[in-house]
Amino acid sequence: MTEVGPILIFLTTLEWPFAANSCRLLIKRSSTVEVIRKAGYQTVRGSIAGEDVTNKSQKHKDEEKTEPTPKAGGAEGVEVAQEELAAALDKARQEAAEARDKLLRMAADFDNQRKRLQRDKELALKFAEEVLIKELLPSIDNLERALYQDRTGENFSEKLLEGVEMTYRGLMNTLEKHGLKQLRSVGEPFDPNFHEAMALEARSEVPEQRILQEYEKGYLLKDRLLRAAKVVVSKGDNCG
Repeated sequence: MTEVGPILIFLTTLEWPFAANSCRLLIKRSSTVEVIRKAGYQTVRGSIAGEDVTNKSQKHKDEEKTEPTPKAGGAEGVEVAQEELAAALDKARQEAAEARDKLLRMAADFDNQRKRLQRDKELALKFAEEVLIKELLPSIDNLERALYQDRTGENFSEKLLEGVEMTYRGLMNTLEKHGLKQLRSVGEPFDPNFHEAMALEARSEVPEQRILQEYEKGYLLKDRLLRAAKVVVSKGDNCG
């Protein structure tokens, strides 16, 4: 209708009967053209829509053709995988059982070893003095001989003294073999760590804090003080 506008304006300048007829023909023609135009648009639109539907249908068919089909023998493959997994599980269970058995045996051996060591320790503590006492027996034998010898014989006193000295030396040798050591005291400086002062005496010839006399010997057992020596200590020439 927009194309007919200028023509209608021109016809209005003409005489009325002629202009009216011309307008009716022009409007009729314009209506026909508009109908044809709309019909053509709908036809084209319909054809385009039809092509879209056709294309979609064809695409769907193509997709159906390209869908993967299940492979033949798929169930057999699953069964094979299950059998392999079962075999692996049985093997793992067997290895676990063997490891557990080995661990139990090791634990039993360890417990037996611990009990054996504990028993040996108790026996060692119980009979720790066995060696020492066995080595002291000869000294006891010498003392018994000295007690039961003939006291009416000649040189009894000398023989008795000699026997006592031999017994003493035997005892000391045995004890020293096991770590016993005598402390030297007389003439040594007084040391409260090893000496116990029983008395003080003034001696001008002996320096102060020197040991004058030993009442009781002191002993070390493997460099450890076993008994302190009881001594008399000099206080020099101080008579106060």
